[in-house]
Amino acid sequence: MVSIPWQSRGFKIWAAQSGDGALFRDRGHLDDAEQERFALRFGNLVPHPTIGASKGTASIIDVDSVRPASRVDLWHSDGTFVDAYPKITVLRGVVIPPSGGDTVWSNTAAAYLDLPLPLQRLADELWAVHTNDYGVRTSGEADKKYYDEIFTRTIYETEHPVVRVHPETGERTLVLGYYVQRFVGIPKYDGQKLLDLFQSHITAPENTVRWNWKEGDLAIWDNRATQHYAVNDYGDARRIVRRATIDGDLPVSVDRRCSVTRIKATKQPPANVT
Repeated sequence: MVSIPWQSRGFKIWAAQSGDGALFRDRGHLDDAEQERFALRFGNLVPHPTIGASKGTASIIDVDSVRPASRVDLWHSDGTFVDAYPKITVLRGVVIPPSGGDTVWSNTAAAYLDLPLPLQRLADELWAVHTNDYGVRTSGEADKKYYDEIFTRTIYETEHPVVRVHPETGERTLVLGYYVQRFVGIPKYDGQKLLDLFQSHITAPENTVRWNWKEGDLAIWDNRATQHYAVNDYGDARRIVRRATIDGDLPVSVDRRCSVTRIKATKQPPANVT
């Protein structure tokens, strides 16, 4: 997966099952440009499909806790509502609260192996629809405006296999998380039970690692084999992290079918009323 010189000084590695990422301490000298130059070691930079990128960058988004809809305390892989979602994410801690604000990652290859064999076989055959149009989570006007005008300015619905074969390791990883709207061919009620079941294996403590951020920390992970969750336990304190992403590849199922985007619809601006 991520090709990093493991013996280098000043960082801690997690390698639960297959070496999914790296965590660097004290990289405070990095700015946006240097973060992107580092990220380029892993492939081509890609902007967020609806948010875009910060001015002067190719892929950086500013995740600032004072901005609308920025506290992502949901288990997810980045951008799975598009077909070739990012393969690598590089996240830099810029402003970190005095306490709290950790990130938790899960290993979805290990979670697949934890499934009983009948559930593995079921997962191998399932497909799920992922979308960014999942509904705003709060009643705040600023959050609703951000959701309507920015995050869902283009609405995506993409079918992914629930199990993808990793293109580099050959491992089977689960492609699920918060962006899942439904399973193909399964009623919503039953699908929700299935999603809860699979997610319970993904988020089991033995398949996770938790990172307590310090300013200047840098995290790199394989977005094709992980989910992550930003812990929202720091009250009114401010938390800013900056994210760069690397262009991904089309997921391929166990039976060698590829993911496909079924809907990509740009909203029409509201008509002027005179």
